[in-house]
Amino acid sequence: MKNYLQVVGIVTGILIVFVTLIQLEVAIPLIWLIFICGPGLIIWMVWSVLVANVEVKETFEDCWYQDRPDLNRNLA
Repeated sequence: MKNYLQVVGIVTGILIVFVTLIQLEVAIPLIWLIFICGPGLIIWMVWSVLVANVEVKETFEDCWYQDRPDLNRNLA
């Protein structure tokens, strides 16, 4: 598994725990801790995705809309 996928999974899991704790109204100090650390977690996730060594073979000219081939760009 790629490192950036683990980071995305960790941050998503923490977000789910955060929302669940808010709805259950338990562990208020933990809610505040996650709330305060949240922006740092998001920055960490975005940074890890942006610096990931992923090779993309498609271009916008080839695959403008992958799910709608009728909307491909006409460059003529």
